[in-house]
Amino acid sequence: MNKPALAAIPVFKLYGESLEWPTPDLLHCEPISQRSREHHWEIKPHRHADLCQLLFVRRGQAQLEVEGQRTLLGESAVQVLPPLSVHGFRFSEDIEGYVVTLAAPLVGHLQAQLGAAENTLSKSASYPARGDVEYLNELFAALQNEYQGQQPAREMLMHALVSMIVVWVGRQALQRSSASQRPQRAREYFNGFIQLVETHYREHVKVEELAHRLGISVSHLNGTCRELAGQPALQIIHERQLLEAKRLLTYTGMTIYEISADLGFSDPTNFTRLFRRRVGISPKVFRDRLKADQANDPGPPSLT
Repeated sequence: MNKPALAAIPVFKLYGESLEWPTPDLLHCEPISQRSREHHWEIKPHRHADLCQLLFVRRGQAQLEVEGQRTLLGESAVQVLPPLSVHGFRFSEDIEGYVVTLAAPLVGHLQAQLGAAENTLSKSASYPARGDVEYLNELFAALQNEYQGQQPAREMLMHALVSMIVVWVGRQALQRSSASQRPQRAREYFNGFIQLVETHYREHVKVEELAHRLGISVSHLNGTCRELAGQPALQIIHERQLLEAKRLLTYTGMTIYEISADLGFSDPTNFTRLFRRRVGISPKVFRDRLKADQANDPGPPSLT
């Protein structure tokens, strides 16, 4: 039942344009303000089928919605948006920064050269710029200048600049991974549990059964989940169910009953009770508020 939700989310090459890639280059670069100003500083949730984007916020604020999770970038940072991730933005009018869009062949080339950080461009993540703000701004500004020009060896220099940016992002990802490392065995159990949750969250499998499949006790599993995720195993399962519920409520016209059944609840009352307990409001109120927000905010013109 995931297909209706994804089908309702627009797929763009570049937001607000046709599906035709507008440049012979394997990348596209533009200031954040260029496109967001045209859409009243808001880019509605959408996804790209085969493009990766690097969003560099130098100054101003950006409210990001990635896979239903909202975060606020109130400091300079680089945001990675991999292919097919559902994302949208709302920018402050004083926003300064750049958006670089990379086509699949270039992404593959860059990832092959990243070594230990090869998965950097395939995961949504935000990396604070901190002391590297001006260094990054010089790289992005140089890339933008080169993209707009027609100097000799233009493509070579653009790819060199993008490589420098991606190397910076890859190193940040490695530092973050190193800083958060836990005993390897515990991480293996946790990763195995997350995979089981992703496969079976609609089936309401008991925590005891999942622990048994991993070959550990329930207390061991809960301890590992608390250590690495800050919450017990059952709560992680519920969070995955609620994430899917929010996506279906937001992007499809399925009824509450249909969503409840799709998520494996035998009784819609149990679904509503869980949703209200964890989210603070009922599924109906959640959807009604979304509709009210959309009605009060006309946003950019409809795209066809």
